[in-house]
Formats: sequence, structure tokens, C-alpha cells
Amino acid sequence: MKIKTHKVPGVFLLDSHLATKGEALYGEKVFGEYRLWNPQRSKLAALLKKGEDVPLRPDQIVLYLGAASGTTVSHLANIVSLVYAVEFAPRVARDLVRLSERVKNVVPLVADARRPDYGHIVELVDFLYQDIAQPKQAEIAITNAEMFLRTGGYACIMIKARSIDVTAKPKAVYKGEVKKLGELLDIMYVHELEPFYKAHAAVVARLA
Repeated sequence: MKIKTHKVPGVFLLDSHLATKGEALYGEKVFGEYRLWNPQRSKLAALLKKGEDVPLRPDQIVLYLGAASGTTVSHLANIVSLVYAVEFAPRVARDLVRLSERVKNVVPLVADARRPDYGHIVELVDFLYQDIAQPKQAEIAITNAEMFLRTGGYACIMIKARSIDVTAKPKAVYKGEVKKLGELLDIMYVHELEPFYKAHAAVVARLA
């Protein structure tokens, strides 16, 4: 098996498969010190698989909105220094809490990203990552970025078009959300996630 480094430090390519270094946490395949990262189970992996250079670094602190049970969180924790992982749904949040018992640089927060009351816990962060199924996705990202993203920090927002407007064309939804995000953030690029995810796009931006 041929192992190469990805554009993003801490991410690797095993032949054509994405991987990070760490122990298996949810049943994924492991080859030595490398755990495979399936782009069909992680939108961030899908973006990386499509060849985009996401501005992640080993020294970063990340605020993750919509952490679910922690599949993507666990890989992100292999890449960066610390992950504050926010999840609202109690059932999946329990899985996230169990993950944090094994992955010590994950801080689980059972909270609603629409009403971020975790300011007494979360410090300024270098990277904001959002993957939520809510109608006002841009507004939620902006609210959290204004509170927690340091100047010069980056954001990666996964836009779920069908959660915003099931009748509109996805490209029109992306355009509207990007316009809202652009009121605060400098947009670096927008990348659709097909064929991995239908009607999804990633917006990567920077807070100037």
C-alpha cells in the first residue's frame, strides 16, 4: 500500500483512501497507525477527497457545530489541537460524550448552536466547522463566528440545501447563503459535494 501526505497536515492517502492517524473508534478499517476516513460518512472527508485544501493545522482550536455522534469529530481530533463539539440531540450526544472519554482533545457540549450559551466554556477558536440540518444555516454560522472565531480564523460551513428550501434549486440556495455569510466572512471558495452528497456544498471562508 502506497502512503502519501494530503495537502492538509495530518491527513494521508493510503492508495486512494483518506486516512488519519489514530485508533479505530466506530468500526472503521485500520492499517497500522492509520484509520480510514470514508467520504460517504463525513462531508469534510468528501471535501478533502475532492482535492480541496482546507485550512486546517495541528495547532488549531476548532468549534464544531452539529457534531452528531462524532464520526468526523474523531478524525478532526487527529488533525488539530482541540475540538469543542456541539450537539443538540440528546441521543447522539450520548455517543459524543462516550467518544470524548477515549479522545481526550474533544470537549462535548450538549447545546443548541442557534442559541450559543457555551461562552463560559468555549474560548476564541481558530476554525469554525458547521454541519447542521437547520433552515437558517448562514445565520447560525455568523452568530457563532461573531462570538467565537478569532480574527484571521477560518470557517467551513456545509450547506444542506434541502434543509433550507426543499423547492428551490440547490445552486440558488447556495448563492443566497453565501451572500449572507459574505456580510461577515471573506469567502475563499464554494465547492459542491456531489457525488458523495446530493444538494450539499461546502463554503470555506476567513474572518478578516
